[in-house]
Amino acid sequence: MSEDGNGQASRSYPPLPDRLPVDVFDSHCHLDVVGTPVSEQLASAKAAGVTRIVTIGCDLPSSRFAVDSAGEFDAVYAGVAMHPNETTGISDDVLNDIAGLAGHPKVRAIGETGLDYYRDWAPKDDQQRSFRGHIEIAKRTGKALVVHDRDAHDDVLRILLEEGAPERVVFHCFSGDAAMAEVCAERGYVMSFAGNVTFKNAEPLRDALRAAPLDLLLVETDAPFLTPIPHRGKPNASYLIPHTVRAMAEVKGVDVAELCTAIAANGERVFGAW
Repeated sequence: MSEDGNGQASRSYPPLPDRLPVDVFDSHCHLDVVGTPVSEQLASAKAAGVTRIVTIGCDLPSSRFAVDSAGEFDAVYAGVAMHPNETTGISDDVLNDIAGLAGHPKVRAIGETGLDYYRDWAPKDDQQRSFRGHIEIAKRTGKALVVHDRDAHDDVLRILLEEGAPERVVFHCFSGDAAMAEVCAERGYVMSFAGNVTFKNAEPLRDALRAAPLDLLLVETDAPFLTPIPHRGKPNASYLIPHTVRAMAEVKGVDVAELCTAIAANGERVFGAW
């Protein structure tokens, strides 16, 4: 979960963009926070060519919501975890609860987990212990690991090496530079880009996107946060992904349909067939 700094001053949602030429995933959103019924979110997303969604937990209640939503709706998969900002004094019991939720067949990710040094809401030692515990759960259950990395690149990469990364690792809302994208590519880590790649001040992020290979790319909203240009400042939702995809295609110098096809294939490889 991230924030774009503008808050959500207005709850009026932007208009539906033109539909993408090939259907894609929203690889990371928070259906519980968007504020409209899941059925409505899925309908508007489908109209934009976003036919599948991974909704992500940040604590036990939101993880349970993700599991329940995935169980109810065919187009939804779930991720379960304790967000690094929620790890103060984290216990083995909590990690065991996450592992228990991970047993649901429509839970396809352990995340978002990782490190957040931008805020001081949880001690670094607790964050790192939790991250290591989530890595172990991902490997034990065979789920993808969805990583939250904010101002913590070196420690995130180090811990993944020390623990031995799961087979599938996704850097959600990728925030590194081109050099980090090259490291992730060498290790086979998938990089998921959000609406902030469209922001005017995000040229280093666009450099990272240029360095990332097509077969290691995903797209996400992190809804309701990080609404892409031209609607920054409005609440985000999965149906707005076409703005981000079209901006990514321009940066990569590829056809929109080609990028969509790659994103769809990458999503199935990471999260499994639907």
